[in-house]
This record gives sequence, structure tokens and C-alpha cells, in this order.
Amino acid sequence: MDKDLRERLFKFSVSTIKFLKKVRSSPELCVLKYQLTKSSTSCGANYEEAQAAASKADFKYKISISLKEIRESNYWLRILKELDITNNDDMDKLIDESGQLMKILGSISSKLSKNVNL
Repeated sequence: MDKDLRERLFKFSVSTIKFLKKVRSSPELCVLKYQLTKSSTSCGANYEEAQAAASKADFKYKISISLKEIRESNYWLRILKELDITNNDDMDKLIDESGQLMKILGSISSKLSKNVNL
């Protein structure tokens, strides 16, 4: 499961960057693209860091950051969709994938909260 989730988060990051390369630029959209690039890559990076956590508390903390970042990514994607800046199926796929990743990371985070006494 860990390897599959690591790969999904990695692919989500890469797919998001590839998608954003196709989005036109304006001052407003550059801000959104920058924010989405940061959050979409941070969710996977924090999950990777969690794999080498120094303690259970550190692992839980990194997972919680990963969850926050995928939620943020989903938010920026929904804003871009609402702005109707592109009529691209890739955006819908990214929104769907970020939603699925939120559920997975949310489940992990929830289980950690129940099982780890911090």
C-alpha cells in the first residue's frame, strides 16, 4: 500500500505540473499556478518524509501535512475549474484523483489519531 500511495502521490504531482504548463498565464493565474505547484508537490514530499520519520509522532505529523497539502491542491484545482480557464479532461481527472488521495490520507490520519497516544 505504501509503495502504491507513494507512486500515486508522485504521479499526481507530475500530472499537475504537466497540466499547469498548458494553462495560459496572467498575473492572477500565475499566483494560482504557483500555489497549486507548491501544494501538489508538497503532499508527496511530506508523505516521502513520513516514510523515514524519526518517531510515531513525526510520522503522524508528516501525514497530517500531506493531507493538508492534498486538500489545498484540490481547492486550487476547483478554483481553476470554476474560472473555466480550460476545457480539459485532465483537470477533472486531477480533481478526482486529489479527492481520492484526500480520502486515503484522511483515513490514515484518522487511524493514527485513534491508535497513537501522543
